[in-house]
Amino acid sequence: MPQLNKGGKYVFGLSEIKNDYTIQIPEQAIIEYNIVMDKKIIVFTGTEITGGFCATNNTLLSHSKLKHILDDCSALASYKLDTGEFIRYKGRGYSWFPISPLGIVHLTENAMNYLDLTIGDRLMCIRSSDIAFTMGARGPLMDKVYKYKGEIDLY
Repeated sequence: MPQLNKGGKYVFGLSEIKNDYTIQIPEQAIIEYNIVMDKKIIVFTGTEITGGFCATNNTLLSHSKLKHILDDCSALASYKLDTGEFIRYKGRGYSWFPISPLGIVHLTENAMNYLDLTIGDRLMCIRSSDIAFTMGARGPLMDKVYKYKGEIDLY
């Protein structure tokens, strides 16, 4: 897992969105966040600069200072939204997706449009906090990936 610059964010690897809208979460992120434990992930829109999405799960979110998201968005907390259907809450879009035991997430066409993603996009998996990681699509960190001299795993 490289650190792109001294004191900077850790990158678990790059994940490419496949033709069937699937994306593989890097193994190190799966382990560190135990992201597959609930068999579903909760995603929310990334920042305007980074794009993409942030990923967590109900267990991580419900034991954090951000548990109010689940309290205030009961349809999200109970997975009553359709897969890939987004709801707005405090300026961000939230949805959920099933995740396989191997960390494969199947996005929907609706979600791809909502997140402004396309097939073939490479998303950088970034350690963001102890609650969520980011699957960033653009911005200064992505620029550093392409200038990075070391090896970055592609999933």
